[in-house]
Amino acid sequence: MTDTAAEAQPRVGPASRVALHELSMRRDRDEWIVGRMATRTFVALPSAGARAVRLLGEGLSVARTQERLCADTGEEFDIADFVADLAALGFVARIDDRPLPDPTSPRASLPWLRPRHVRFALHPVFPVAVAVLLAVAVVILLLRPGLLPGYRALLWSPHGSVVLLSGAAAGWTLLLAHELAHLVTARAAGVPGRMRLGTRLQFLVMQTDISGIELAPRRHRLTAYLSGIALNLSVASALVLVLAVTDPASTVHRLSAAALLLALMPMPFQLMVFTRTDVYFVLQDLTGCRDLYGDGLAYARYRYRRALRALRPGARTAAGEGDPSARLPRHERRAVRVYSVVLVVGTAACLAFMAAVTLPLDIALLARAVRGLAPGNTPAGYADSAAVLVTLGGVNVLWLVTKWRDHRSRRRAKEVARPGT
Repeated sequence: MTDTAAEAQPRVGPASRVALHELSMRRDRDEWIVGRMATRTFVALPSAGARAVRLLGEGLSVARTQERLCADTGEEFDIADFVADLAALGFVARIDDRPLPDPTSPRASLPWLRPRHVRFALHPVFPVAVAVLLAVAVVILLLRPGLLPGYRALLWSPHGSVVLLSGAAAGWTLLLAHELAHLVTARAAGVPGRMRLGTRLQFLVMQTDISGIELAPRRHRLTAYLSGIALNLSVASALVLVLAVTDPASTVHRLSAAALLLALMPMPFQLMVFTRTDVYFVLQDLTGCRDLYGDGLAYARYRYRRALRALRPGARTAAGEGDPSARLPRHERRAVRVYSVVLVVGTAACLAFMAAVTLPLDIALLARAVRGLAPGNTPAGYADSAAVLVTLGGVNVLWLVTKWRDHRSRRRAKEVARPGT
């Protein structure tokens, strides 16, 4: 917080009354999730904190709220400090007669899409329909296993540039549809949602921020998390039906086989929960963890520092370097510790694969493409080389730009949060 902002915030006294922005609340085990959908800011509060929010929202003064809480719980609470914390989160619209600055709301993707337009996406019949379609496709493949294409199905054209460009176009179309499924189901639950490019380790991904879905019922939350996977499996199942009724020698069959593989390719990636995939958010919800990735990373760093100190017996333990998982509830603590192992092993394996396979392959393909642009090549050779440079080079440049943008955003956020800046 800046000095100017601190001076602008009105003083909170015993007689102060606050006006809160529109907030939503949901009970979650022993805590309450309280948040403001407009700014996508959410916090977990104990029951007393949620009760304080309700009392302040009813117009009670700070002193009266403190008295009521003390009468209800037998404990003393500093409601003035609590109001200051709520104001820092952007939950307070006004203290007495003085309005507070309102944080800028993040832009939503497809803002014209209203919950009433897509309410059908949360209908219980949808998961059933997906399950039936998937079951039919599995039965067909069990009866006719030869329909399942191999990797050569991706080489449906003798022209490499056509295969590369068409594969990239189809892959990104499926990726966009996958993220739109998240956006639509979240919007049906009243969550704005925003789609943007991002990075997960060495992967360039499209991701949809559906912060706020935490306030929805569990069925809606799980539907939003799994909707992208459901879309991919539905497309793949429909393509299996097409393969079953078309001539294997036809172009439609060959294109459908290639599209089937492209639809299934993201499925193994979804199991890489250490990169915060859709399955990761399902696990986080089912284990009841607030921040499985952040807490798992903190615990892994703690174990790493302990291992280093074991190798240096004379090293001192810094103040505050205790086990960060010890403050968590027991059910979260177990999940975080197990996940930290998955996080470390998975990340190491992913980066090792990139160093040993992906990076050398990309360099070799780009070098070959550059050589292919030298004088003396055929028109088809020039086209193939240009396609590789545009597709593969473009993806790598986009990854670098996205990574740098995210890095700058995190750095700016830290600067804003640092006191005295």
